[in-house]
Amino acid sequence: MSRETILARFAVGWATNSPVETEAAGAALATVLPLDTILALHGDLGAGKTTLVRGLAQAWDAPGPITSPTFNYFLIYRGRRQLVHLDAYRLARPEDYDSLLIDEFLESPWCLAIEWPENLGDRLPANTWHLFFASPEESRRVLTLQLPT
Repeated sequence: MSRETILARFAVGWATNSPVETEAAGAALATVLPLDTILALHGDLGAGKTTLVRGLAQAWDAPGPITSPTFNYFLIYRGRRQLVHLDAYRLARPEDYDSLLIDEFLESPWCLAIEWPENLGDRLPANTWHLFFASPEESRRVLTLQLPT
């Protein structure tokens, strides 16, 4: 699938009907994400955010298992690209992000995938990619990408 096709599909809402399809969408997204990019993942609990990250990791040949970093705050996976998976759900305030020292761990080429990015306040740079997860039905997900302007 071409870059334009992938981006167009995410722009209108990439629909998935299973975890396997959500992983495949993540793998497709991995092919178009620029190097050294922050990917903000917006969605409710159970929306498929970690499943999509698993697809990114698989596309970049990062060894698994790929799990939710909820109790660790973040996990680092090393493949053809370093993938840092942050769960900001438990951050009490945006300033707590600084104490995690994530910027010290980033080694190019990297992707920082952030679940619950709204907990970081205005800490995200303007060039962040935003992916929104909607669940119109129990097993169906619609993934919509918002590119930086």
